[in-house]
Amino acid sequence: MTARTVALDGARLHVEVDGPTDAPALLLFSGARCTTGMWEPVLPGLVERFLVIRHDVRGTGRSWAAADAEFGLDRYADDAAAILEHLGVAGVMVWGMAFGARVALAFAARHPERVLALALFDASLEAPDTDAQRRGAQVAAKRRAELGLRDPERRPSWFEHEDEETLRKSLAAAYRDPDHRHYAQGVQVPVLIATGDHDPNLPASRRLQELIPGAELAVLEAVGHGSVLARPDLCLEVFLEFVERGGPPGDSEGGER
Repeated sequence: MTARTVALDGARLHVEVDGPTDAPALLLFSGARCTTGMWEPVLPGLVERFLVIRHDVRGTGRSWAAADAEFGLDRYADDAAAILEHLGVAGVMVWGMAFGARVALAFAARHPERVLALALFDASLEAPDTDAQRRGAQVAAKRRAELGLRDPERRPSWFEHEDEETLRKSLAAAYRDPDHRHYAQGVQVPVLIATGDHDPNLPASRRLQELIPGAELAVLEAVGHGSVLARPDLCLEVFLEFVERGGPPGDSEGGER
């Protein structure tokens, strides 16, 4: 892994790059309160095929931002484009989870020329209901236990942030305008939407599928909010299958996985 810092207006972004430099590029966007470390369970399966680019959104993790810096989905999307420019990377596949799916969708809307395919896990178009997410995650965990599925380790470092004040500003700014439907308009690349059967975001994921022509929806079995953390092997399998077939074959809905 190669770590570097990219300086932008009012921010210094922590960036990590893994995998062969001549491989197709994959840009990852992390969930709320997660750092780049949340992708560690799926990283070995990704670096075999992709040049994987991760970063902490400004004000989170190891990315610094001034207290008066600009925060919001548009800003985070443009930050990601600046990182790609810095790395000399043109087109990328994009995978985001939860909060990261919002940023990924904004990135696709603002920089369509850079996006080859888009995977949105735990996606929603409205402000989050954290209590419902917590309840759904508990139900999903019980279901995994019934199925004999062991929950993977979650390392504390995946949720550690250098500045709690800018972390709060960074997350809150993304929900200043909670209606994100306008980002879905005009998306024309292959799109995978994957959401857990116990994630309260599932109804919103279905609505998002209707807004994006040809988008596919995969419902993940025994999964609540935070799918990559709960069932990384399943999420990796679903994502790689999407890549293998070059995106969804049409306007269809996948079964539970």
